[in-house]
This record gives sequence, C-alpha cells and structure tokens, in this order.
Amino acid sequence: MNHPVADRVGDVLPRIQEFLREEVYGLEREFLARPFRELLPALAEGRRRVRELGLWAPHLPAEYGGLGLTLTEFARVSEELGRTPLGHYLFNCQAPDIGNTEVLISHATPAQRERYLLPLVRGEVRSCFSMTEPEHAGSNPAWLSTTAVRDGADYLINGHKWFTSSAEGAAFAIVMAVTNPEAESPYRRASLIIVPTSTPGFRLVRNVPVMGDAGSDYASHAEIAYEDCRVPRANLLGGEGDGFRIAQERLGPGRVHHCMRWVGVCERAFEMMCERAARRELSPGVPLGSRQSVQEWIAESRAEINAARLLVLDTAARIEERGAAAAREEVSIIKFFVAGVLQKVLDRAIQTHGALGLTEDTVLSYWYRHERGARIYDGPDEVHKSVVARAALRRHGIEVSI
Repeated sequence: MNHPVADRVGDVLPRIQEFLREEVYGLEREFLARPFRELLPALAEGRRRVRELGLWAPHLPAEYGGLGLTLTEFARVSEELGRTPLGHYLFNCQAPDIGNTEVLISHATPAQRERYLLPLVRGEVRSCFSMTEPEHAGSNPAWLSTTAVRDGADYLINGHKWFTSSAEGAAFAIVMAVTNPEAESPYRRASLIIVPTSTPGFRLVRNVPVMGDAGSDYASHAEIAYEDCRVPRANLLGGEGDGFRIAQERLGPGRVHHCMRWVGVCERAFEMMCERAARRELSPGVPLGSRQSVQEWIAESRAEINAARLLVLDTAARIEERGAAAAREEVSIIKFFVAGVLQKVLDRAIQTHGALGLTEDTVLSYWYRHERGARIYDGPDEVHKSVVARAALRRHGIEVSI
C-alpha cells in the first residue's frame, strides 16, 4: 500500500497546484453564476496556458501530445485536478472525453483516428458516450433496445438514450447499439458505433434536469432520440459484438479516474471545512471548531480520505500489473467505498458551513448536487457490493446467484 510519487509526477504536481491556485480557483464564482459558454474565452485562455506549461492531456501517450503518465501517475494528477470543477476540462482530461480517447486509441482505425481522435486530443472538439436507456435498468448494460441494422454500406440506428453525458456541444457520440440480436451471449449482441451529432436522425431531445440543474455545454445529461440515423459501417469501433467488452475496458481505468477526482473533491471540501471551523465564531472568541462534534467530523473525514486514496492507488497499480479484468473486485471496492466517503465528507463540510454551504457562494452545493450520482453511475453501489460479496463467498465454497 506504499505508493511513492514518481519523479516526473513529483515535478508535475507542484506546477499543477500553483496553476490552479493562481489562475483557476478565482474563476469558480463566475462558473457557478454564469452560463458555461460565457466563460469559454477565459477557459480557452486557461487551456492555452496549460499547453504553454507543458501539462496538456497528462493521461495521453506522448505521441498524441500528452505527458504519457501511467494510470497510477495520472491518478495523482486526477486528484489535484478534482479540487476544482474546472480542473479536468482545462487539462483536456474530462469525462466522457477521457474514456472516449482511450477507446479510440485502442480500437479506432487509422481513418477514425484522423477524423475523430486527433481533434479530440487537441481539444478542438468534445464527444459524448451514449449507452444508458430510460426503458431499461442502467445496471444491466447488456439489456438494450437501440438497434443498428445493416443497410448496404451503412448502419441504420434507431433507439432512445438518456444520460448521454455532455451531448450538448459534442461533435460526435460513441453509441452502444444492438447489431447481433441473435447472438447466444447477451454480451455479444451490441457494438460501439461513432455517430457525428450532425447526422440526420440524431436528435437531442433535452438536457435532463439533475437535482434542478439542466446543465449546459460543460456538464449535461442529454436524452437522445436516434431516428433512422444513418452512418457508414466504417464507423464501427472494433468488431461487431465487441461493444460490451470494449465498454468494460473503458470502465476499469475510468473508475480509477473518477475515484481519484472524488478524492480531490474531498480534499478541497476538507480544507474548506477546517477553515470554516477555525474562523467561524459561535460567540466572541469561541470558534466552531471547539465543538467536539465538529472535531469528530474533521477526524473521521481525514481518516476516510486517506483510506480512500490508498485503496484507489493500490487498485491502479493492480490494473497496471494484471489488467482491469484481474482487478475486478478491487475496482468494485473503490467504486462504492470512495463514492460513500465523498458523500459523507461533502455533507459534513456543508453542515460545518451552515446556511452558507447551501448557497452558490462556495462550490460545496454544486458538488453536492452533481456528485450524488457517484453512487449510481458506472454501476450503483449495490451492484458493486454484490460483486465483492459473491467473490468472497465463492472463496469459501458458496455460490450465490444474482
């Protein structure tokens, strides 16, 4: 469980911390108060500065303009960037683009890389991932109704999706659709297909309001209708029937990315909680932090954040050593454990701030709204706990059916 920071990450982290402190945290009030598109000039300048500092796309291989960090190294960077809602976007490693770039690097054809991957890694376009359907349980990604039927040299896509994250303003979607409905295994029925959002028949129905916020270009969860949406069969990623397998490849490292971002959110919320407890007075000369209940929140949060970080870094190292499939239990453990720590730390930080914590004068209420989904997306807590429990029982000779 000992994870020393590699030399190159040791050089990178202080530079990232300084950049966020000097040039990014000050933008948060405007980010919370104004439409995202109004901030684009300032954010474009921030992205230019990141390139100038040589910190662009730290997760990408050097041949694609990135820093070439390993999963464990990038996990440390992801924690730092998670300390602000703008961090990952400014460094061009925000979800779902980060997962889509990984899929494209691994499975795209040369033509697909030229048209879709390279503009994405340069930060010229954004993308979205379109899998979840309102008619079916998202916890069962093999159960889909959206179809892609061969029609000559094309696919004709019909279906209904929602929580297609960041669809507004995206240049293309990676869509999970059933191409092989007769396949014996449900995990071999679907494929991933690239669909430009300008394609006739791709219709953004609405941005689904989440906790009262419909989002914008930066963070939205769209409902999409695919209505005789025609794309070339050359837009297929990998082979027909490979959709589930490729999506699972994406999710293992993706959960590490999310979890370390959540650790960063926790660290920032923890600092804000301690600062509030130290400076807010209940009466003259009596700080809030003098109360034992507040001290318990601080102590429990510190212990839980430290534990969460070590769990995630250990899982990242296991994935690098053995592959995501061999670290399935560890991935499930971090997914529900860190999501739970995130909820508790944010709740304590808001409680410490009192009414101020409910306002948009801090980032706490933004995170509280947007991160409640951490216990649902990428597999709900209950599914991941079941994975861990069944594996443990199996080692004791007990097979538990789903």
